[in-house]
Amino acid sequence: MVKLSGAPVVIIAVILVFISFFFFLIESEEFGPVFAQEPDDVIFPLDSDEKKVVMHCEARGNPPPTYSWYINGTEVDAEADYRYSFIDGNLIITNASEITDHGKYQCKAENSFGTILSRDALLQFAYLGAFSGKTRGGVSVREGQGVVLMCTPPPHSPEIIYSWVFNEFPSFVAEDSRRFISQDTGNLYISKVQPSDVGSYICLVKNTVTNARVLSPPTPLTLKTDGETLRFIPKIEVHFPTSVLAAKGVTVRLECFALGNPVPTITWRKINGNIPKKARLRKSQAVLEIPNIQLEDSGTYECKAENPRGGTAFKGHLQVYSESEHVLIHMDSGEKLQWECKATGRPRPTYRWLRNGVPLTSQGRLEIVNGDLTIHKVQQTDSGMYQCVAENKYGAIYSSAELKILASAPVFVPNPVRVIATLGKDVSLECKPRASPKPRITWKRGDRRIQPNKRIMLLRNNTLRIVNSSRADEGNYVCRAENQLGSAEMTAILSFVLPEAMRVELSPIRVEVTVGESVVLSCKATHDTSLDVAFQWFFNQKPINFQQDGGHFEYIQTVRARVRAKSSTVDLMIRSILLKHAGKYGCRAQTSADTVFAESELLVRGPPGPPGVVIVEEITDTTATLSWTRGLDNHSPISTYNLQARSPFSLGWQTVKTDPDPVTGDMESAIAVELNPWVEYEFRVVASNAIGTGDPSAPSRGVRTKEAVPSVAPANVSGGNGRRHELVISWEPVSEEFQNGEGFGYIVAFRANGTRGWKEKMVTSADSTTYKYRDETFPPLTPFEVKVGVYNNKGDGPFSKVVIIHSAEGEPREAPPDVKAHSISSSEIRVTWKPPIPGPGRPRGYEVSYWKDTEQEESGKKQRTVKNETSMVLTGLEGNSLYLITVKGFNSIGQGPPSPAVTAKTRKAPPAQPPANLMWIQEGNNVSLNWDPVKAKDNESDVIGYMVLLKQEGRGHNQVTRTINPSTMLSLPEGGTYIIEVRALSEGGEGAVSSQVRLPSFLAAHFVT
Repeated sequence: MVKLSGAPVVIIAVILVFISFFFFLIESEEFGPVFAQEPDDVIFPLDSDEKKVVMHCEARGNPPPTYSWYINGTEVDAEADYRYSFIDGNLIITNASEITDHGKYQCKAENSFGTILSRDALLQFAYLGAFSGKTRGGVSVREGQGVVLMCTPPPHSPEIIYSWVFNEFPSFVAEDSRRFISQDTGNLYISKVQPSDVGSYICLVKNTVTNARVLSPPTPLTLKTDGETLRFIPKIEVHFPTSVLAAKGVTVRLECFALGNPVPTITWRKINGNIPKKARLRKSQAVLEIPNIQLEDSGTYECKAENPRGGTAFKGHLQVYSESEHVLIHMDSGEKLQWECKATGRPRPTYRWLRNGVPLTSQGRLEIVNGDLTIHKVQQTDSGMYQCVAENKYGAIYSSAELKILASAPVFVPNPVRVIATLGKDVSLECKPRASPKPRITWKRGDRRIQPNKRIMLLRNNTLRIVNSSRADEGNYVCRAENQLGSAEMTAILSFVLPEAMRVELSPIRVEVTVGESVVLSCKATHDTSLDVAFQWFFNQKPINFQQDGGHFEYIQTVRARVRAKSSTVDLMIRSILLKHAGKYGCRAQTSADTVFAESELLVRGPPGPPGVVIVEEITDTTATLSWTRGLDNHSPISTYNLQARSPFSLGWQTVKTDPDPVTGDMESAIAVELNPWVEYEFRVVASNAIGTGDPSAPSRGVRTKEAVPSVAPANVSGGNGRRHELVISWEPVSEEFQNGEGFGYIVAFRANGTRGWKEKMVTSADSTTYKYRDETFPPLTPFEVKVGVYNNKGDGPFSKVVIIHSAEGEPREAPPDVKAHSISSSEIRVTWKPPIPGPGRPRGYEVSYWKDTEQEESGKKQRTVKNETSMVLTGLEGNSLYLITVKGFNSIGQGPPSPAVTAKTRKAPPAQPPANLMWIQEGNNVSLNWDPVKAKDNESDVIGYMVLLKQEGRGHNQVTRTINPSTMLSLPEGGTYIIEVRALSEGGEGAVSSQVRLPSFLAAHFVT
C-alpha cells in the first residue's frame, strides 16, 4: 500500500510538448497571467474556534491580473453574500459552513492578454464518526497461523491514524517483525500467532486535523486446539499498488507485510538500479519511505518476503512527475501551430482545451485529436492564454501557455556589421532581420544587385557566401528585407587580414584517474587577436552535450584573448568520473580563418569487470570445482576472487568457502567446499582489486551435489497431549536442504523410563512432524525417553538428544460442580460454576449447552469460554422463556461429562411501545423535555424509568440521562445541531426508541408524535 505526504497528491502528470515552430521570449515585454500560487485543498475542522477559511490564489502578469472565484462552477458574488471577501487574489470565507461551503473551488486570473483557470481545490470539513456498535465476532486460528484483524473505520475526513489496543486502554499493540498495522487499510496483521496473542483487540483511530479519537468494539482472538502447529511459506497480505504516481518533492511510503511461519523477513530492492540513499526502512522493514522524491527515483520497486519454507515477491512501478511550466510563444501569422498534451494516469486521462477559460472544440482551422491541438494558418485573433486539462476520476491538472501572433516591419540589430576574414578563406555574411511575416531578402553591392555564381552563393537561410576570397571582395554589402509592413537595410563591411596559423594545446595529453575522482582538461588556442575564437569539446569524436551530461561535464571559460598573450583558454571539468568516461577527449578551436583540433586520452581505474563464463568442472557431495575466464581489470590488477552460490534454500547469493583460501587474482579455478549434499546450486564469481569489488559474472548452469548420509538430526523434539493411553511425539522437520538424498525419513525411538530396550518406528514421510503410539497398559502421564533420528537411501543419520515426554493425561473425567444460572434481562442469562477437583484430564476450557424446555437437548446451542473462565453470559435468548443449561469441561483430548441440567427463566420483554408526544421548550442552552408515560402490556416487563440520549450530529460522543419520571432537563453545549431519543427502561432491558428530536440553535417549542 502506499501513502504520500508533504505535498498535495495529484493522480495525473501532464507535459505540454510544442513542435513545428520557432519561438523566443522577451523578458521585459508584456505577457498574460501566470499562476505563482494555485489554490490547495483545505480541510477545515468543524469545531474550530476560527470560523474563517482562506483559499489562496496569486498570479503574475503584465499588466497585473484581476481575479474571480467559482464554487462548484458558480461565480462567487461577494457583494450579494457578506461572508465572502477578496484580498488580492485570495478568497476569504467567514462563518464557514459545511452545508453551504463544501465543494470545489477554482480561481480565474485575467488581463488584457487572456484568461487562465486554476486547478480545482476541494474545501472539506474535518470530522470523525463513531464505529458501529454492533458486536464483532471472534477470530479463532491455530498456533503458528497468520491472521488479519479488520478495523473497518467509521466515516471520517481527512486521513486518520490507526493503532490497536490489546485487552484494555492504554495497552497498545507494539509493531515488530511479527505484527504490523497498515496505515492504508487500518488492519492489524500478525504473521505468526502465538499463545501470548490471545485476547481482545480494539482498533483506535485518530483524526489528523481535530485529534479526535474513537475506539472500535473489541474483536476476540482465540487459539484452536484441534490441530497441529502449522508452518507455511510467506504470503504477502498487504502491499503498495502495482502503479504509484507521485508529485516531485513529496514523501512516498510503500507498505509490504507477509504472513508466514517462521516469521518472514522483508527485503527491498529497485529493479535495474539502487534504492535512493535517502530512503529509510521502518517498522521492521515493512515500510520503505522515500522523502523529497525526485524524477530519478522513478522505477520498479520490489519487496520480497522469505522464510526457510520459501519466498514470494511483489513488484510495483513508482512514477514521479513535476508540474509543467508556463511557456510564452511568439509566432508569425499564417503559420501552423501544433501543441501536444501528454498525460499519465490510471484510469487513462481524457483531455480538453481552453482558450481564455472557454472550452475549445474542433471547427474550422482548429483541430483537437487525442489531446493534440492544431491551429492552421494562425491569425491575430488566435492570440491568448491556452490551457490543456488532463483529468480522470481522481483529479485534474491544468497546463498553460500563452500564444502571441507577431506583426512587425523588418528591423536589423546591430547595424552596420563589421566582418574581418582571413584572405583566401571562405566568407559568410549573415542576414537575420526581425520581422513578421517573414520578409523577402535581396543582396546588393553598391548600386548593383548581387547575382549568385560559382564563387558567390545565396544560401537558403539568406546568408551570402563568398568562396576563395580575394582583396577585390573587400567593401560594403547591403542586405534588404521587405514585407507588407515595411522594409529595412543592413550593411556588412568586409575586410581581410593575412592568414596566421592558429595553434591549440590540450593538456594533460594523457591522464589516469580513479573512479569517483575529478579531472580538469585545459585547451589553449594561440591565434590572431583580431579574430574571435569559438571552442567545442568532444568525447570519442562526438560533441559533448553539457545540458544532458551536466552532472559530470562542466565547460569553464577561463581566459579570453589578450593583445599580448594572443591566446584564449577554456577548461573541461569531468566530475565524479565513471568507467564509461574513459576514452579520448577532443578540443576544437575555430575562427573565421581557421579550425584546429587536439586530443587527450583519459584512462579510468576502477573495480574489475565481471569475470567470464563460470564452468562447473567436477561435483561431489560437498564440493564443486569451478573455472572461469578473467574479466577486465580496469587498469588496476585483480587481487582476489570471491566465489558465491545460490540454492532454492538460500536468501539470495551467499559467499562460499573455497580451497585454496583466498583465491588470488592470478587464478582462474578453485574448489567451493562445505556444500550441502543433494542440493541444486548455481555459482558465480566476483573479482576485487585495490579500487573495489566489481560486478559478478553471469551465473553458471544449475548443478546438483551428490547424495550422502543425513548429517542433521531433527530439532525441538517434544510431545504430550493426545488421547488417553497415547504417547504423542513431535519434532521440527529437517529442511529439504539437509536431507542429503532421496528416500528421506525419520526413525522414532522411545522407551518407558527405567527400561532398557528401545522401540523404533519408521516414519517414511519427509514432511511428517508427529508420531502417535498407543498402548492401553500404561497409565496417564507415564514418562518416556524419546529420540528421533533420520535416514535416506544412503544410510542412517544421527539421532536427536534424548528428551522426556509424558503420555497423554486424557479428557476431563468429572463434570464442573455447583452450576448456577439466573436471568439478567429478557435476552440474557448468567451461568456460573466451579472447576472440578484437580487431577489427570484437567480442562482447558468449558462448554455451556442450553435449550428451551419445549425443545430437545440435541437442538440446543453451545458456547465455549475463551480460557479457564468459570462464568458466561448467554445472549440472544427469547424473553419470558424457561431454559435448561449444562456445563462440561474440555481439553485438546476431548470433552468430559456434562453437569446436571439447571434451569433459568428469562425476564419478560421490554415494552414495545416507544415514548410518544415528546414536547420540549428551549431557553438558551437549557431544554425542558417531557413525554407521555409508557404502559407495559401483560407480556412485557414493567417500566422502571427512562433513558434520554443526547448526541451532536456528526459526532461520536453521546450523553445519557436516566430518570424515573416522564420528563427531564437537558443542558446543550454551544454550537451544532443536537438529536434527542427517549427509551423506556425495564427489568427486561431497554424499550423501543422514540422519534428523533432535532434541536437547531434557534428552536422555540415543538411537538412530535
